[in-house]
Amino acid sequence: MTRSDHGERHRTERIGWLRAAVLGANDGIVSTASLIVGVAAASGRRDEIVVAGVAGMVAGAMSMAAGEFVSVSSQLDTERADVGREREELATQPEFEMQELAAIYVGRGLTPELAAQVAVQLMAHDALAAHSRDELGLSEAVGARPVQAAVTSAATFLAGAALPLVTAFGTPSRYVVPVVAATSLLWLTALGALSARTGGAHVLRASARVAFWGALAMGLTAGVGWLFGTLA
Repeated sequence: MTRSDHGERHRTERIGWLRAAVLGANDGIVSTASLIVGVAAASGRRDEIVVAGVAGMVAGAMSMAAGEFVSVSSQLDTERADVGREREELATQPEFEMQELAAIYVGRGLTPELAAQVAVQLMAHDALAAHSRDELGLSEAVGARPVQAAVTSAATFLAGAALPLVTAFGTPSRYVVPVVAATSLLWLTALGALSARTGGAHVLRASARVAFWGALAMGLTAGVGWLFGTLA
């Protein structure tokens, strides 16, 4: 985590890793618990439950890592393309770019005279940084980091997936569905509260949101498992 120049810590600096961590842990719990509940509802055999859970955990972690890396890399490519275009425009038409920057500051409430002075001084200091920040909305704190997103998502997915898997392994087969569902909902609620507290959001709302979607996912897969188990 970085500090701003005046020494304060801002929650926006956590956006990159926090989003990936919450997504990975949430998906790890929900998808693995749902898979376990579905298989348990269909057959109830411990070996099938464990194999399905382990396979889902490994496949899910790799899928999360690949998906995050590809999507965030695409975002990074777009950011770099926009910055490259700004660099070229600054080299070929600096006066227009200065006027454009000044117009942005006027739109934010400065007088035209003060906006022009600010634009001149900022462009003299670091023109590309000024345009990247104020025209494109890019900053180091919220910039795309593909490797960080991929590693964070995979690691937190594995951590989240391990919870229902360990629970299923230590629970008698006939109780797997209710025990895994109940404990997973508790972990999802705790995860929602932790992520909300870390990000400065409303704790109760975030917890309820995560628990609702987790319950829905497990309920649907349990229904599918029971249906196929009945038809088999």
